[in-house]
Amino acid sequence: FFPICLSFENKMLASVSRKAAPALGARLLSVVPKRKTTKLKEMLTSNDLRFLMEAHNGMSAKIVQEAGFEGIWGSGLSISASCGVRDSNEMSWTQVLDVLDFMSEGTDIPILLDGDTGYGNFNNARRLVKKLENIGVAGVCMEDKLFPKTNSLLEGDDIRQPLADPVEFAHKIRAAKDSQTDPDFCVVARVEAFIAGWGLEETLKRAELYRQAGADAVLIHSKKSSPEDIEAFMDAWDNRHPVVIVPTKYYTTPTDSFREWGISTVIWANHNLRAAVDAMQRTTAQIFEDQSLSNVEKKVVSVKEVFRIQDQDELTRAEKEYLPVS
Repeated sequence: FFPICLSFENKMLASVSRKAAPALGARLLSVVPKRKTTKLKEMLTSNDLRFLMEAHNGMSAKIVQEAGFEGIWGSGLSISASCGVRDSNEMSWTQVLDVLDFMSEGTDIPILLDGDTGYGNFNNARRLVKKLENIGVAGVCMEDKLFPKTNSLLEGDDIRQPLADPVEFAHKIRAAKDSQTDPDFCVVARVEAFIAGWGLEETLKRAELYRQAGADAVLIHSKKSSPEDIEAFMDAWDNRHPVVIVPTKYYTTPTDSFREWGISTVIWANHNLRAAVDAMQRTTAQIFEDQSLSNVEKKVVSVKEVFRIQDQDELTRAEKEYLPVS
């Protein structure tokens, strides 16, 4: 009698479990946090214009998140400048990842790394993707230039902007996509044809090659003070794939224009770094001139605010929980 009752009870429990499974699954999905990679992919493919804000270390990344931004641009210029070196691959890619590790650990929003040229050929690019996945970075943007890269905003007749062979770069994009283990990890192909002085036809050709290679989006870059290159590209591109832009030079263009043209994502690429440099230059000069802190103390953030951003209170609570009382 007991085995029969037990068998009946198990069948009833199984029946109830099957009926409850959909509701339970929905509840579990509602409490499981969305992966950073998924958040970034949804940003890139959204019908609404989205924004990434530059950060260059753990502190600035936390500030970007607190401001309400949905994602972070891990700027190559800003990260290298914050370390006092040039944006010419003078930092090794592992040194860049050391900085990104702090940025990723301290935030819940996705980071898109400005990965320059991928730090080498296809093999370097696919190793980069694996390492980025390991530290929770949601995506990488790679540009079709030669290693070591030249910053796109440098000006002068003696500045060269040599481009990579587009077919070889397309294979690099494909290698990066083939190496990812998270299906939502994003690879953005940055097209530098306008920067190098080529026209619309070359830009479109390269963008289409990279789209076919598997890029999740294309970044179209221009250093003109007007958005004419971007507008012309968007008109010819006809919304066939997500487009990312960096309006550092054409900053007076109304944001609604980007919406009208069908831009996917706008990157505010370097203003946290530039704001920090400005503040440090003014503060340092004032202290040097005055040989005193009296004229700057009320103009700078309090030490208490620094502690808050660092989440010092969490450590204080943990010490009460885990350190023995003497």
